[in-house]
Amino acid sequence: MPQVLEFSDVVVRRNARNIVDQVTWSVQGDERWVVLGANGAGKTTVLQLAAALLHPTSGAVMILDERLGRTDVFELRPRIGFASSAMARRVPPEETVLNVVMTAAYSVLGRWNEAYEDIDERRALRVLAEWRLDQLADRTFGTLSEGEQKRVQIARAVMTDPELLLLDEPSASLDLGAREELLQLLGGYAQAPTTPAMVMVTHHVEEIPVGFTHVLLLREGGVVASGPLETTLTAENLSSTFGMPIALSMDDGRYAARAASQNPAGD
Repeated sequence: MPQVLEFSDVVVRRNARNIVDQVTWSVQGDERWVVLGANGAGKTTVLQLAAALLHPTSGAVMILDERLGRTDVFELRPRIGFASSAMARRVPPEETVLNVVMTAAYSVLGRWNEAYEDIDERRALRVLAEWRLDQLADRTFGTLSEGEQKRVQIARAVMTDPELLLLDEPSASLDLGAREELLQLLGGYAQAPTTPAMVMVTHHVEEIPVGFTHVLLLREGGVVASGPLETTLTAENLSSTFGMPIALSMDDGRYAARAASQNPAGD
């Protein structure tokens, strides 16, 4: 499988502080990565680099065989699917769900004077159906629940058949039912043979869908560990990542974590 993403000694420095610190990491085309870490660990910044929305202070970032700083990012970005809450806030609330997804073909938010063909609408409707949103096609984005809005964001991100799909906390703040519905959909999508490489940022191991293959653990901008989920996502590595003893369990392909119980002194 070809390599779709490579970081080499990447640093992002802001206000005399490295928010990404000497990160070396690579993603192959058939891999599905989850990026874990505490608030301020650099997760979203790593995703912005991968989305060609940010340039490193030093080091090299290769995306789809193009090096940031030596390529036209406006030609590169349409090859990348990206869904985030920040992007959702830019969607006009009066825009229909169908248009929110269909406008991805022109990389715009909000339909203006673009010309779309029947094939664009059919493609958008098919993607909406795949993410259980077809019954909402004519609803306006601002009237949707948060869970529905997050699924619309993902549908928009996959509309153009991206070569790399990036998801920034797609299940954050969802209730249990909405979270589990989304994770089921993401798990099914992750396991499909035609799905592109995926990178998903989250705070919680409980939000790792079945079908994801690798994990990158970050703390204070640096890499604690990275590699296959089954060998890298351990209680020891999680404890180092979050700075406290963590107990980890897995049931039916899903993970759970909590603070490790500690015996009182002297016991």
